Amino acid sequence: MFSLDWLPDWRGLVLPFAYLTVLTGTFMTFSTIYRKRKAQQSANLAPWFGPHLQRNVYLSLLHMEPENGSEKAPKVPESVLRAALLRRAVEDIHRIIQIRAAKAACSSLLQRGSIGDDLWQRFQRAEKEMEEELRDVVMEANALAPNWGQSIFQTANEIAANTVLRERLDEIQAQVTQEKEWWEKRRATVRSEFMKELEGEETSTGTPLDSSSVASSPSKKKGKN
Repeated sequence: MFSLDWLPDWRGLVLPFAYLTVLTGTFMTFSTIYRKRKAQQSANLAPWFGPHLQRNVYLSLLHMEPENGSEKAPKVPESVLRAALLRRAVEDIHRIIQIRAAKAACSSLLQRGSIGDDLWQRFQRAEKEMEEELRDVVMEANALAPNWGQSIFQTANEIAANTVLRERLDEIQAQVTQEKEWWEKRRATVRSEFMKELEGEETSTGTPLDSSSVASSPSKKKGKN
């Protein structure tokens, strides 16, 4: 007969196995609830950017519905679609510049504890949305014209740079106009104060003085010398 003393006592292992099963189930339940709660909080966060109007305009042109009484939707010219997609790409360039400028600042502030995780989650979600947006624009560009997706953002970047330069020139021109108006007011004020001083001298000396005689007196003195 074989001895069965070497076999383990399974009744003594039931309790540890039950403990591990309960612990594993609790951990999995907690992990699932935590992920759902984080996903819900992330969905409730305010978007980093406002509505993408250029994208909405392009999609509206691309998926126009038929008018009342007609079976077919009006055909949008391809040139209009390309112009709308290019305006969408220009807006994407502006948003990429903002994201790149804000990334270093947000990362530094997060490490210092100056901002919360909510703001950082909003920023990360904006980055992912922009990546998807860029891929979508490239696909749409290639659908409208072969290989246009390789150059659409280069063209959009040039348009965005020209727009920024034009806005800067307009600001400088506005400043020039304001400074010109300020100088005109300043010159009028100085002239008014100078005329008051002349009137005061006329009153004190009793001799009439006018601006023409005062203006010509320095030249007469130089002639005498």
